[in-house]
Parts: sequence; structure tokens; C-alpha cells
Amino acid sequence: MKRRLVVLTAVVALVATGCGNPLAGGGEGGNNGAIIIGASDVGESLLLAQIYAGALRNAGAENVTVRPPVGSREVVVKALQDKSLSVVPDYSGNLLRYFDKDTQATTSQDVYAQLKRKLPAGFEVLDQAPAEDKDLLVVGRDLADSGIRTFSELGPRCGELVMGGPGQWPSRWKDRIKQLYGCTFKEIRTTDTGGPVTVAALKSGEVQVADLFSTSSTIKSNGFVPLEDDKHMFPAQNIVPMVAKGTLAPDEVAALNRVSAALTTDELIELNVQFTDQKRNPLDIADDFLARNHLKAATPG
Repeated sequence: MKRRLVVLTAVVALVATGCGNPLAGGGEGGNNGAIIIGASDVGESLLLAQIYAGALRNAGAENVTVRPPVGSREVVVKALQDKSLSVVPDYSGNLLRYFDKDTQATTSQDVYAQLKRKLPAGFEVLDQAPAEDKDLLVVGRDLADSGIRTFSELGPRCGELVMGGPGQWPSRWKDRIKQLYGCTFKEIRTTDTGGPVTVAALKSGEVQVADLFSTSSTIKSNGFVPLEDDKHMFPAQNIVPMVAKGTLAPDEVAALNRVSAALTTDELIELNVQFTDQKRNPLDIADDFLARNHLKAATPG
């Protein structure tokens, strides 16, 4: 899922800096004790970074910055290694695949357990959230009502159906879906990576099955039906903070763990709707999330 790579352009630069007395937290620190939160230019990543920042300030950290880094996941990993970044929000399945390209883990529990084992020295992952943003196959209401609600029910019908998704879909999933579900689509058509081209193709009937992301607001707004991946073809992609070891104090770690505990997929969908559809300021969205979940960020001084 290319969208999940921390592909960074300096198109968006949201910087939120704490104020007040010298740093009250930050563990050992890598920036004179400052906590630097990395984010990609994807709205969801920026929102999560602002939520992390607010929670950390509420825990007493007074020097917190949200800074979109510039580079690929390799660059982000290097920045965490040298502690020029302290923490980044990421996705469990993609992180595991980055550190172990041969992994066969798919469920949330297995992916997270293996991720913790495979992390190199100098990194740690905090508690993962229940929230996931992962690949889904979705269909229109009519096809769902004809008896297709799971991948297993889709399998015998695949030969009648055109599937739309990103260009890398055949190389990553064509053989896997055949192996697990006996599914060979009539055609796999390249649309885009969970974006407007894919949505338009499914709405028009150009494709009957589409790969979208589980937190996409377009699923509900268009009445699409997500299918249950009952044999776990797509790996879990739980939201998880990846941290440069030693850059956060224990109470700051606890603050981010409380954020993860409160973050469900439904909540993440609503955050994305507010940012993408309602065009709300991400700082306001983050502040409302923290208040709603009794994690209210401290007011900057």
C-alpha cells in the first residue's frame, strides 16, 4: 500500500510547538530534550501527529513539535535511529513488512507480536490502537444483497466480475486471493490507490469490486458494502506509535498508550471526515478528540 509509506513532500507543514518553562519531559531526548513528532503529508498522519502532540503536552512535555520529515520510510527510520525524530504514527502491518519482508502474519495480534520481535535495537512500538486503516474489498449494495458479504462468498463469483485497484494489486494479491478464496477475477483494472478514480469506477459499474481503505469516508457516503476478509488475506494495519527508544519519559509513553486505547476505526473515520470533507483545522480536530476522550490537551502558554 503505497499510501502507507511515509512518502513525504513538503506540501503541508503543520508545526505545533509547546511553550513555557524548560522541558519537563522527553526522556533522554535527541534534540536537546525536545520531542519531535514526524508525520507524512497524508491528512490522517497529520491528524494523528497533532493528537500525539496534544496528549504529550497534557502529560507535561513542554517542547513538542510536529514536523513532516522529508523522505521515504528509509529516511524516517534513519531519523528515528539518530533521534532527530522521536515518534511517528504508523501502521503495524506495513512496519512489520518493512523489517521482515517474508512475514506471513496477518491478524492484529500476530502482526503486533512479530513486529515487537523484529524491531532493531533503538526502536520500540507502543500500544497499538484498535483502529485500523487497511485494504478492503468493497462492492455495491445490489451485489452485496445478492449474497456476497465475505471474501469466501465472493470467490465463486469472481469470474463474472471486474475488480478495480492500484497498479501493484495483481503482483501483490492476485495469486493470494486465488489461493485462499479460489477467486480469479474476469479482469483486474488499474484505477488508483483507494482514491476518486476507484470510487467513480465502482459507482458507474465500470468495476464491480474495488480496493478501498477501511477509514475512507467514501464507503459510507456512497453506500458501498465492505466484504469480510474471513481468511485474513490483507494483513492487519493497526495504528501504532513507533518511537526512538529513550526519547520519551514513562508518563509520556503512558499518555500515548491512552490515546491508542481511545482510538477506534469508527473514530478514525470521523476524524478523516472532519479533515477531508469538512475542511476543519487539524489542531481543532485533535483538541476535540482529546477532550472527548478525557485526554484534553493543555492550553499553550
